[in-house]
Amino acid sequence: MTTMTSNSMQLNQISGYSLYRRLNLFLILTMALILGACASGVKLDDIDGPSKKATAGSAPTTSQPNPFANQPWNDPKNPLFNKSFYFEFDSYVVKAGDQATLTTHAKFLNANKNQKVIIQGNTDDSGTTEYNLALGQKRSDAVRRALNLLGVAENQMEAVSLGKEKPKVPNSDDAARAENRRADLIYQ
Repeated sequence: MTTMTSNSMQLNQISGYSLYRRLNLFLILTMALILGACASGVKLDDIDGPSKKATAGSAPTTSQPNPFANQPWNDPKNPLFNKSFYFEFDSYVVKAGDQATLTTHAKFLNANKNQKVIIQGNTDDSGTTEYNLALGQKRSDAVRRALNLLGVAENQMEAVSLGKEKPKVPNSDDAARAENRRADLIYQ
């Protein structure tokens, strides 16, 4: 009887070990599939840059045309190049001095009804993250409303807040913080 019990215990240990190995293998394969599914070849910061994709065995190519390269908002000599609107500390009131720039962008958007723009509201690093996200949203909404009053259709604009997460310059002094209190137009 002890031999049978001993054999039974060895069989349980072997099958338990096998089950353990199978479970580990299953978990490893599952994690590999999940991580593989999360991988993306999309470069988020490469919108205006040349294409650097290469196929296996070939050198990187820049032959794909950049659809934004010849757009008026990318020409420093064009009034559309100025795409930032600055705000006073803790304010979301669009400055009267920005009216001419807003009008220029509104005329362009009204003449190009298929053109879309994202308005990104930004803040300096003063205040909490939640407060800055709300203030950034108010700034982007203020620019959106100003453009809408100049005839730009709602479906051409999207107002979003980046809060203090994407400063134009490091928040090292008052002048730098003033640079970060802004709303930027991003043409799509």
